[in-house]
Amino acid sequence: MANETTVVHVTHETVGKVGGIGAVLKGFFTCKSYLDTVDRSILVGPLFTTEGSASERLGEDGEVFYSSIDGFVNTGYAPAFRKIEKYYNAGIIYGRRTFVDKRTGIKSSPEVVLVDVKRIDKGVLDEFKRRLFEEFGIRSHLYENLWEYEQYIRLAPVTIAVLKAIDAAKGSTVIISHEFMGMPTALAAILEPSCDFRTVFYAHEVATMRHIVEEHSGHDTMFYNVIRQAHNDKLYVNEVFGDQSSYFKHALVEASKYCNSIYAVGDYVVDELRFLAPEFESANINIVYNGIPAYQISIAEKLASKEKLRLYCENLLGYKPDFVFTHVTRLVRSKGMWRDLRVLEQIEKEFRTQDKTGVLFVLSTEVSARRSRDIHNMESAYNWPVAHREGWPDLSGGEANYYTAVQEFNARSRNIKIIFVNQFGFAPKKCGLRMPENIEFMDIRKGTDVEFGQSIYEPFGIAQLEPLTFGGICVFSSVCGCSGFLRDITGAENVKNVIIADYTNLETRKDTDLEDLLQIDQSVRNQIEARESEKVAMQICSRLPKNQSEVESMIQTGYELAKNMSWDVAVKNYLLSNLQKVPDKLHIS
Repeated sequence: MANETTVVHVTHETVGKVGGIGAVLKGFFTCKSYLDTVDRSILVGPLFTTEGSASERLGEDGEVFYSSIDGFVNTGYAPAFRKIEKYYNAGIIYGRRTFVDKRTGIKSSPEVVLVDVKRIDKGVLDEFKRRLFEEFGIRSHLYENLWEYEQYIRLAPVTIAVLKAIDAAKGSTVIISHEFMGMPTALAAILEPSCDFRTVFYAHEVATMRHIVEEHSGHDTMFYNVIRQAHNDKLYVNEVFGDQSSYFKHALVEASKYCNSIYAVGDYVVDELRFLAPEFESANINIVYNGIPAYQISIAEKLASKEKLRLYCENLLGYKPDFVFTHVTRLVRSKGMWRDLRVLEQIEKEFRTQDKTGVLFVLSTEVSARRSRDIHNMESAYNWPVAHREGWPDLSGGEANYYTAVQEFNARSRNIKIIFVNQFGFAPKKCGLRMPENIEFMDIRKGTDVEFGQSIYEPFGIAQLEPLTFGGICVFSSVCGCSGFLRDITGAENVKNVIIADYTNLETRKDTDLEDLLQIDQSVRNQIEARESEKVAMQICSRLPKNQSEVESMIQTGYELAKNMSWDVAVKNYLLSNLQKVPDKLHIS
């Protein structure tokens, strides 16, 4: 790669980790191979709030050099920034944010640009929207009432101006649009005649397809069988599922065909992109898998973490389980959390015959962290998190729905119980007085025997594989993108630390007619889930370690797998090899 390579990451996770993109960025910025190759990294995104002081703008790990919001200046770029702000009627915050891997000590401080776009000049904005329509067919008037769309459109022209001002618009500069959020900026870069930008759409998902999978009662069972047949029939999403143009994310993602290159985090994401429109059949799409944590622990560390989890269960339920199951996830439909319960129902039957016990800790919430005071009050008033009550500060709407299923399971099950910890974080300060004092978040990763992640839509799935390096059994769906990375590493050979559940296998059904496949609904899916969950349960039971020697073996094989799927490997073999090959593309003028 040429010297002075600059990579601009446009994302909504510039300042804090919200979801998967934040984990990916931390993986990049604490990865030696990335830092050795990329000379300059810049994070760009909109400013979400003007509240707080200048020192807080870029988070606790950030350092602000310039903030027009606060009248703070500590950079030579200030005169150029003021010109941009005056022309666009925007606010600019510029500085750095530090990323650290505490285990390796690797750290870096990429530049950060936040733009306050709330009062941007209408004339300049309308001109940009006009060009987006004329050159790319994007009809902004359909979506400009949606702030989630509008703010990223407004961000784009200001970002290009800022990149020029900070000398990041010449040489080998790659603008990466992380999901739909960065696409307007990528398109603005393509429209810019004076700069040699190259553009990449980084597909952490395909928003159009996620929406379809989540909303249809057949979920992944229907969708991935349909998409396979549609490919054979040379049909695309608008022809199969109706016109998607009213969905603003679809319009932006479809425009990724104009980028120099597209990165997909998993094999199914590639298929989903090809399904968008005929133009994607010939688009330059490359798989760039995410990495996972990879460091080895001793059997003593593993057992110590597990003992903390067992003690926590004893404090809550009065027994120390033989086995610990976990699911650490966001509480959204795509995570398919009901599938865990179906598998556990089958495992519980087996445990009864073996006189074994288990517990499933579900660490998930759909709201921000509860205050410690509220947690302590709930704990003393009604035995939280064993029992819950609807309404703040306890159960939100989605949490209440999930807890109903948990209650039903716990009422029927004797040998396995579920504890639903609807709190952000996993430590005594956040989770109450009955949690062992020395427990920390990594204990739920290190100490688990089995981590669930049987999603209906999961472009990659880092969380599902985080316990792998600690010897945990990782159970996830065949539609999870990480299954492709695993296949690359193992050559499709079965490994005892991983169980892949295939909820798309129609087995006895021979339907190849698209209309028949589209009729796959919840009743059909339920039958397939019942069959597959029994199969998964038996695999889990046969692989659960029976003694310390087997625990040690699981740690060793898990670590060897994780080592070959680490961020360093993923960045070196997938990201950087493709970044070097991003083709040049003629600008639209």
